Amino acid sequence: MRKQPLIILAGPTAVGKTALSVELARRIGGEIVSADSMQVYRGMDIGTAKITEEERCGVPHHLIDILDPKEAFNVCAFSRLAKEAIRKIHEAGNIPILTGGTGFYIQSVLYHVEFQSEASNAALREQLEKEWEQLGAFAMHEKLSAIDPESAVLIHPRNRKRVLRAIEFYETTGQRISEHNREQRRRESPYRFLYYVLTMDREALYRRIELRVDRMVREGLIEEVKALRDRGLCAGDISMQGIGYRQVFDYLDGAATLEEAVERIKLETRHFAKRQLTWFKREPDAKWIYVDSHPGERGRILSRMLSEIRTQFFMMDEE
Repeated sequence: MRKQPLIILAGPTAVGKTALSVELARRIGGEIVSADSMQVYRGMDIGTAKITEEERCGVPHHLIDILDPKEAFNVCAFSRLAKEAIRKIHEAGNIPILTGGTGFYIQSVLYHVEFQSEASNAALREQLEKEWEQLGAFAMHEKLSAIDPESAVLIHPRNRKRVLRAIEFYETTGQRISEHNREQRRRESPYRFLYYVLTMDREALYRRIELRVDRMVREGLIEEVKALRDRGLCAGDISMQGIGYRQVFDYLDGAATLEEAVERIKLETRHFAKRQLTWFKREPDAKWIYVDSHPGERGRILSRMLSEIRTQFFMMDEE
């Protein structure tokens, strides 16, 4: 039985994935499945750089605005929902384009990771949660560094969920979660896929990040976080751990000036982009596409992708 096609369009934040994915989808009859851990939440539009209805240009988008910010979301839920969306897109005769920068989410779909078989220890998790409260984020991240330095490089010290999960996995199984992830990448994918990763000059990417953050503030990021707080959200909620949201909470709580909060958003977004690139460099099947600002650049990239898509998917189907 021939495998169904799947296109992945990944890369660091602010590199230009969203606009390119829409244009590609319009050319090939595609539908987009968002691989973003924060864009699933309703009312979190500015801080997540969520695509607007107008920018979608009529292209169907999946896994955007599906949850209330008070609801928890993780890679297990994403994997299940994304696979279901992809199945329905195939049934409609269209091509799914998995687009985003959350590499672990993409991996979970591409290699059909079976999360129910992974080790979980409720008592240990409760103990680790208590340690986090007592010792703090950076002490727990140091603990992870001693156990699994490779994962520690990829996980932000304040990412409570992922830090604790990595420690729990090691203490339950005796295996580093970074080793486990490498094993998952060696699994055979259930899809015929093309995996594109956009990248650009580091300084150019950082300039784009800074301009994006400034635009978010102008367009109402502070007001968006205020509205979420008025709905009962607090800095400790999982959805509020996203970059931009927790820094604005610091500003609203008087722990930082607005200027300090904005600079912190820029700094942490740059660090996040660096971690994203580090993750994607570990993907053995990724096709890297360098993006620059020359006129006609998007057309050049699209031409290359369309040629490869035709060869990989359509010409093979004609054989």
